[in-house]
Amino acid sequence: MRVAFAGTPEFARQALAAILGAGHQVVGVLTQPDRPSGRGMKLQPSPVKQAALDAGVAVLQPRSLRLDGKYPDEARSARAALQAWAPDVMVVAAYGLILPQWVLDLPPHGCLNIHASLLPRWRGAAPIQRAIQAGDAATGITIMQMDAGLDTGAMLLRAERPIGPEDTGASLHDALADDGALAIVRVLGELDAGHAPTPVPQPADGVTYADKLQKSESALDFSLPAIVLARRIRAFDPFPGTTMVLPGIEQPVKVWAARALDHGQGGESSEPGTVVQMGRDGIDVATAQGLLRITALQKPGSRRQPVDVFLQSYRAP
Repeated sequence: MRVAFAGTPEFARQALAAILGAGHQVVGVLTQPDRPSGRGMKLQPSPVKQAALDAGVAVLQPRSLRLDGKYPDEARSARAALQAWAPDVMVVAAYGLILPQWVLDLPPHGCLNIHASLLPRWRGAAPIQRAIQAGDAATGITIMQMDAGLDTGAMLLRAERPIGPEDTGASLHDALADDGALAIVRVLGELDAGHAPTPVPQPADGVTYADKLQKSESALDFSLPAIVLARRIRAFDPFPGTTMVLPGIEQPVKVWAARALDHGQGGESSEPGTVVQMGRDGIDVATAQGLLRITALQKPGSRRQPVDVFLQSYRAP
């Protein structure tokens, strides 16, 4: 099929690579403008842009696709390019721009979105992290026929994946990126064979929204139960991370791994946030319910370290 692709981060790059590998003709790619990155803050291409250039695919990077928006000239140029590309379908994965109606209407098969949740649960920007944070037992991939709403379109395919007790935002992202790549290739193959999946409207029940991750969420609130904090730590790895204050260290330290201890292992009478004990097995902190045993940390300007290594250079006052 003639496929236009819109995406930006690594999650989307894997889908683009799979579509190319399946033999479809990617006629052009839309991705976000280059962003400053690294110590030198030099402009860096997105993973999708780099993959497209490596494959010899044309790339456009408009700041907006709204013809009546802030950058109408860029939107008109993008529309002319899409019309010239004449795609059968557009695939969208973590693009970062809202698609106006003219984009949704342009390809004969419309625009297909790869969404990293089992819709209608976790519509929105951060479905992977919010699923872990909420303690969901499973999540997955939904291939959706896009409409004007926020992740409200009819579903073409759903693929479930369990969330393991050790899954982090990073590990689940990588697994779902693989699942998404497989799922979109399957749907495109069915479209190409003339056996388009039957669109299934999303149910009205079970709708939740995955708000965008904010750095302001990083600080651990020990007035919450230990099990809730342990899920948050896993969900926010690698971004935005979680932090806490340790006596004797001026700036907050990052907390990268922890687990909730079984009830009755001490700390019940301590004020939430109190460090109950430190040892090779972890730093135990009292919470509203149970102890949180922290097992990996990072000092400002240092690297992530297991707790036994961290404690070699840390002495509580």
